[in-house]
Amino acid sequence: MSRQHSLLINITAALFIFVVAIPLASAAVIYTWVDDKGVVHYSEQPPKGVNATKIYSEDIEPAKAGYIAPKKREQVQKQSELEKSAAIINATDKEQAKELCESAKHSLSVLKSYNRLTRKNEKTGEMEQMTAEQKTQAINENEQRVKLFCK
Repeated sequence: MSRQHSLLINITAALFIFVVAIPLASAAVIYTWVDDKGVVHYSEQPPKGVNATKIYSEDIEPAKAGYIAPKKREQVQKQSELEKSAAIINATDKEQAKELCESAKHSLSVLKSYNRLTRKNEKTGEMEQMTAEQKTQAINENEQRVKLFCK
């Protein structure tokens, strides 16, 4: 065996021992005890005159990072006025429900196809451009109407 090969084996063995020994050297002993008032104490030094329990740090599982998200409560869904009226219309007047369905589909198609849309202002009677928020709200309303009337 060459001298270089022997040196390489010795260095590898030393590194292995070093890597294995580091976690053992960093393991700490923690003492825990309960005082007269029932309070739990933790310390690196054992208390005098008290029977303390040894806890080794490598035996303690670290706490998970983050937080536990609260569980979503099951909500009893209340029927909105639109849902109530849609149920009545669907039950009594199929033709009107079909017309409302087609109207909602058409409006949804227009809202999704064009960027710059105008509509009549109810107060002034003038035409004005829809804002992004108004367009999003109109899309949501028409999607809900499609769900309710297009069955």
